[in-house]
Amino acid sequence: MSPASSVSSASSTSSSSSKGDGGTSPSARSPERLGVTVLDTVPLPPDTFTQGLEVDPDGNLLIGTGLNGKSRLLRLSPGAEAPQEETSLESSFFGEGITQTDAGIWQLTWKSGTAFLRDSATFEELDRASYDGEGWGLCNAGSELILSDGSAKLRHLDPKTFAELGPRTEVTLDGSPVDNLNELECVDGAVYANVWMSEDILRIDPESGAVTAVIDTANLNHSPSTDPNAVLNGIARIPGTDEFWITGKLWDELYRVRFE
Repeated sequence: MSPASSVSSASSTSSSSSKGDGGTSPSARSPERLGVTVLDTVPLPPDTFTQGLEVDPDGNLLIGTGLNGKSRLLRLSPGAEAPQEETSLESSFFGEGITQTDAGIWQLTWKSGTAFLRDSATFEELDRASYDGEGWGLCNAGSELILSDGSAKLRHLDPKTFAELGPRTEVTLDGSPVDNLNELECVDGAVYANVWMSEDILRIDPESGAVTAVIDTANLNHSPSTDPNAVLNGIARIPGTDEFWITGKLWDELYRVRFE
């Protein structure tokens, strides 16, 4: 498979409810169409199978990587060749999305139903939590965490206990559900989401599930790869700015961009 050039919505609508209640919700409005302006490009170790991307308070990158036997959590200065800190998951775990909270850094796993909580400074494991199904992306919305599982649904979780809160939210683009939601970033009341095998990033209203913007990243001049897994995956807002770092699985570049 190769990355698709745009997002396509699912052909059928899920039967479970979303949190939106219609009326004048964002779902009634057409999404913005945005692109990316590249402000800077820095190297990234090319074997980085990026599954989660964050920026810590000091401006360092936090990267969660995947693959059994190769899954890690690492802290890396933008452009550095080697991490400042790193820790590996047990080989039975396939690492996925990450997010920072007051309690520490949560890291998902793909099919194990296990999330790891680690100390933000030392990466020491503090706790583990269980969840149903798969884990793909994760972000911190303040009062809750938001999790994607590869479907068109977003889950709402307690940031301390990882317990699921209320109904899941179905993400829709022009009224149709969008599957394969992947890495997430929560920003100012919105959720930015990669879509597996797509060059588009979605901006989502997490309450209604409506896509409020589709961001085309096709102009990124990243080095081509013959590996079908080398797809766009990784969004991290740079604190205090309207800029983001974005990258992909097995990409050897990291891009500082603005969506406009």
